[in-house]
Amino acid sequence: MDRDIQPAHPPEELPRVLLWRWRRNPLRRRTDLAQAWIALGLFLTVLAATPAAMLLVGDTVQRRLTETARQQTATGHDTPAELVHDAPRHPEPGSDEAKEARFPVTVRYTDPQGDVRTAKTDVQPALAAGSTVRVWVDAEGDITDAPLTAEQIRDRAMGRVVVTAVAVPLLALAVYAYVDRRLERYHLARWDAAWARTAPEWTTPR
Repeated sequence: MDRDIQPAHPPEELPRVLLWRWRRNPLRRRTDLAQAWIALGLFLTVLAATPAAMLLVGDTVQRRLTETARQQTATGHDTPAELVHDAPRHPEPGSDEAKEARFPVTVRYTDPQGDVRTAKTDVQPALAAGSTVRVWVDAEGDITDAPLTAEQIRDRAMGRVVVTAVAVPLLALAVYAYVDRRLERYHLARWDAAWARTAPEWTTPR
């Protein structure tokens, strides 16, 4: 009768393998236990620091962008501008890409001081010369980006939050990798010193 083949490493032994640094055994070094405590400390730090960092970064970015948008709104305004020449045509008119595409074109507008000026701004493809577009002009009369909307501010803040959520664990992993590398070099140095003491007993003829 065929016998059932037993796995070389039963599943119940897996936790013992993973947690070998915590188990007392003759081969465990003090640095092994220290490394286990460092790993646990970093893990708990990530659990506690990640939500706090995400909240702090999201709130800071949102407040900063909101204040910037408020200042831009207070010091600038949108004004009509006339295309000086035709805008380039998109190679695929009517496509989704064409709807999102913008081309730099020279426009003519009046600045807050009443002077007629020309500058370049991004416009939709295929607009004819003489067409009117809206541009945002700052206090000096230069064309600039319009203030961010509430939705844009929220999206950018959320983007920073996501980056923070990834960066904190990666930073902890980098710290652990550095500690592991330093301990490995320490172990190698001790082994070299021990071998330097032991080698003559094995290599010196008697």
